[in-house]
Amino acid sequence: MAQKSAPAAADPAWAAFEAEALPHLDRLFRLAMWFERNRSEAEDLVQETMMQALQSFHRFRPGTNCRAWLTTILQNVRSNRRRARGRSPLVDDPDDRIGHATPFVPPVPQELTDGELLGALGRIPVVFQEVIVLCDVEELTYKEIADALAIPLGTVMSRLHRGRALLRAELGHRRQSIVSGPTSETTHGMPRRS
Repeated sequence: MAQKSAPAAADPAWAAFEAEALPHLDRLFRLAMWFERNRSEAEDLVQETMMQALQSFHRFRPGTNCRAWLTTILQNVRSNRRRARGRSPLVDDPDDRIGHATPFVPPVPQELTDGELLGALGRIPVVFQEVIVLCDVEELTYKEIADALAIPLGTVMSRLHRGRALLRAELGHRRQSIVSGPTSETTHGMPRRS
C-alpha cells in the first residue's frame, strides 16, 4: 500500500490553505513582478509571502478576502526586505513635493499602448504606483488597500487621486500628440494615400 506524500492528505490545514490561497498565486506573482520588475526578486517575494501565509493561516478568517490578506502579507514582506537592504519603503513623503491642490488635467485618450501606460506609471513615485495598481489592476477596495499598506483610508484616497493626476500628467505628451492631430504627411500615424 503506497502512502500519500501530498501534504494535503496528512494535514487538513494544508488542504484549507491550498483551497483558499493557492488560486491567488498567479495574481500575487503579477503584483510582485510589477513592484520588483525582476523575475527572480518577484519569485523570492512570492515564495516568502506564501511561506508566511501558510505559517499564519490559522489567523485567516474564512469568508474574508483571501487575496487582500495575501496582498497585505506581500506588502509586509516587501517592506521588511527593503528595510533589511537599507532602503526605507518611502524615500520621502510625497505630500511634501506635491501641493494639496492638484491642477486639472484632461482625461487621457484611449489610444495608449500598454507600454506607454506602464512607462508613465513607472515614472510616478512608488507610493502612488502601489495604490493605483492595487485599486485599478488588482481591484482591491480602499479599505483592503489601507489594510495592505498599513495606511489610513484617507491616505489611500488622497494617493489614488494624486497618483491618477500624476499619471495623466505623465501621459500628457501622448495626449498632446493625439489632440494636435496628424501631420500633413500622415493620417493617424500612417502615410496618406495619394
